[in-house]
Amino acid sequence: MGEYSAGTLDRVFSGVADPTRRAILARLSESDARVTDVALLFPISLNSTSKHIRVLEGAGLVRRTVHGREHILSLDAAPLADAAGWIDHYRRFWSEQLAALEAFVTDRNRAKRTS
Repeated sequence: MGEYSAGTLDRVFSGVADPTRRAILARLSESDARVTDVALLFPISLNSTSKHIRVLEGAGLVRRTVHGREHILSLDAAPLADAAGWIDHYRRFWSEQLAALEAFVTDRNRAKRTS
């Protein structure tokens, strides 16, 4: 398995654990957006939206560029790829374990039928 920083994974999983933050990421996957435009999508205050955005920035999932008074957000999906790689390792492990169990049960049932 590749090396994944526990702190990085913790921040990424924490970032995507909240439905509002996942919705922000989904919006930013379409195109960059101003903070105020993102905040309009949710029935919460601009301050609350900003807190969610800061969590995503801390996880490295969102980048902020400041142009004068405008704060433009963009998605950085690289940390998601790291998390997906970590998850994939365990998916492969359990797939192999379940395949071995299926082979065992199938062989056992076949042996019972032939005896």
